[in-house]
Amino acid sequence: MSNWKLFFTLIILHAHATQIFSQATVFSEYIGANFANVRFSDVPINPNIQFHFILSFAIDFTSGPSPKPTNGKFNVFWDSENLSPSQVLSIKRQHPNVKVALSIGGDSVNDKAVNFTAFSIDSWVSNAVSSLTSVIKQYHLDGIDIDYEHFHATPNIFAECIGRLVKSLKQNRVISFASIAPYDDGDVQRHYMALWRSYARVFDYVNFQFYAYDRGTTVGQFLSHFNAQLSNYQGGKVLVSFSTDSSGGLKPENGFFTACERLRSQRKLNGIFVWSADNSKANGFRHEREAQALLAKGQ
Repeated sequence: MSNWKLFFTLIILHAHATQIFSQATVFSEYIGANFANVRFSDVPINPNIQFHFILSFAIDFTSGPSPKPTNGKFNVFWDSENLSPSQVLSIKRQHPNVKVALSIGGDSVNDKAVNFTAFSIDSWVSNAVSSLTSVIKQYHLDGIDIDYEHFHATPNIFAECIGRLVKSLKQNRVISFASIAPYDDGDVQRHYMALWRSYARVFDYVNFQFYAYDRGTTVGQFLSHFNAQLSNYQGGKVLVSFSTDSSGGLKPENGFFTACERLRSQRKLNGIFVWSADNSKANGFRHEREAQALLAKGQ
């Protein structure tokens, strides 16, 4: 083999290894739900990992004091003044390892529960594909996260609506990645596991809300919870998580990163996500820095 051929072969192998590495070490952070005047540029970004911002939320409800379901016609409910289309472009240009997604659903809007509601599967999917394609293109986004937590639909209807939506967005090359964000609640798990059984192939990550477990969760309990969710979402890249608000789970100061190191030693650490940048701004994103540094070490 000539020196030139060897040189180009090494370049290709390095690029391939870098791609695998970045895909295996994703850090995600939800941003914009609390209107805390946080900007993308406030958040520290390690250049050696894949970094996802997740805008929270786009919701298929009307705006105003008495929000109502719109059957898949989505509106922006995040802090769009500080997290605008131009700011999305800017952060992606400054940091080539950054991608930006939107999350749909969420817990509540104006203190009203965001219930997943579809008048029919076909009409909801048609409206959702159209409205979300418009928002995603307007904001120069790369992905979608599914975070419905309340339901006025059966698990099978939810699965068909969401599965067809994400499949269509991927087939149309509107998005390049997708995730789901379930947590350990009976009704929530029934809906997301029905979705997983039928459409696991269209999702890249499971952003499991481990911070929804009890406060005071130990390292051992956390690892047990993680393995249980690996079993529930077989074949999925389950990300571990912590919150920087008053939610429960295993906090960084109580052993979260110890648990991550154990998972890393077992080659099970697919990534970390945080809820949320809005809350972390006050402490200077200390735990985000630590999480990204850990991921940058690789498996």
